[in-house]
Amino acid sequence: MSKRRPRKKQLPETPVKVIIESLAHDGRGVAHVEGKVVFIDEALPGEEVEFIYTEIRKDYAEGKVVNLITRAEDRVDALCAHYGVCGGCSFQHVESSAQIRIKQALLNEQFKRIGKVEIPELWEPLIGPHWGYRRKARMGVKYVEKKGRVLVGFRERRHPYLAEIDSCVVMHPIVGTKLLALGELISGLSIRDKIPQIEVAIGDDQCVLSLRELEPATDADHQLLSAFGKEHNMSICLQSKGPDTIVPLPGEPEVIPTYSLPDQDIEFKFRPAMFTQVNYEINKQMINRVLDTLQLTENDTVLDLFCGLGNFTLPMAKFAGKVVGIEGDQPLVNHAKENARHNNITNVEFYAADLSKDISDEPWARQKYNKIMLDPSRAGASEVLKYFKKWQPEQIVYVSCNPSTLARDAGILVNELGYKLIKAGVMDMFPQTGHVESMALFTK
Repeated sequence: MSKRRPRKKQLPETPVKVIIESLAHDGRGVAHVEGKVVFIDEALPGEEVEFIYTEIRKDYAEGKVVNLITRAEDRVDALCAHYGVCGGCSFQHVESSAQIRIKQALLNEQFKRIGKVEIPELWEPLIGPHWGYRRKARMGVKYVEKKGRVLVGFRERRHPYLAEIDSCVVMHPIVGTKLLALGELISGLSIRDKIPQIEVAIGDDQCVLSLRELEPATDADHQLLSAFGKEHNMSICLQSKGPDTIVPLPGEPEVIPTYSLPDQDIEFKFRPAMFTQVNYEINKQMINRVLDTLQLTENDTVLDLFCGLGNFTLPMAKFAGKVVGIEGDQPLVNHAKENARHNNITNVEFYAADLSKDISDEPWARQKYNKIMLDPSRAGASEVLKYFKKWQPEQIVYVSCNPSTLARDAGILVNELGYKLIKAGVMDMFPQTGHVESMALFTK
């Protein structure tokens, strides 16, 4: 006998009036109703709002504003007509400089609460373009028969469905203004319902779109895709399985995107699905800050953990005696080596290693390093920090995309390993979103 699924609890329809007390780490307003915390989309501290519940759980609830009674000084009107429906952005209702202040306050709070560490000095925030900055993305694609069209873009906020949008103001305009045209292109293909996603990779002068195909495209499809690419100055590729199956259309050359660091005279080549920073302007500023901070000389031996394709490794090698880059993804390591050769940089070594596992037997791990750079994923770097006792670096620069794991790791470095936190600050890598990119400096 099959069990009946429990009925979904009916949500109250009557709006509830509250005053927003603070912001959560993801930028939602925080209020309390009858002792229960409620996270409310697009609500700012000090505002009085009416909201309706979108979800009620045992320990907390979620909601969205339906009536703004009082307006915070930092509130602005969203630039995008799809804001609130599309889940790509969560901060467009906040004035740009206020976004920075909010993220800096969040970083401070996370260091105190999680790491039990005070930030003694704040770096000036790194600020770049607020719109049209995003050069890497994975966009969803969905043929909706009832609408008679193909949707291209991002998922709805807090829903698995693809949002019905016609443009994206945070994407680079070469793609952000072409979502309707891409939908119309795919609508005309024989496999219009067999394309679930598009991988976007925009270099300094190249745009590569990789369409995931669940069934092979026909010759007629290839012709349509090729014509579209030529018209819009894009290279269209097809992806049959994993990232390593991305190939150009039959008979067309492979386009390898590149991005450059003019201050260091370095050019990076990368494959469409490889990780690169989404915001080139902030990336340049971030690398300059790392170099200014470490003040590298020929006497320095530097370890670059979670090095990717060498984004920090190669610029540091321009000044240090030797730099060793470690990355868990072998294809990225191979590409980092290619980029070193491409730029005639010979004082670097790259190794593939899972930095969440035991690395004590790795030959590179037995060496000494007087300076360490690390840029881990959102999970942070807690597993590899125990090896710092052996390496005894004088300086550590930690770049993070997750302030909570940075704060946790700062607590380990300061309270367990005897390092001193000198500075920390935010970088506006993801304007109009709640994502916080930050950097911290530790010394022995």
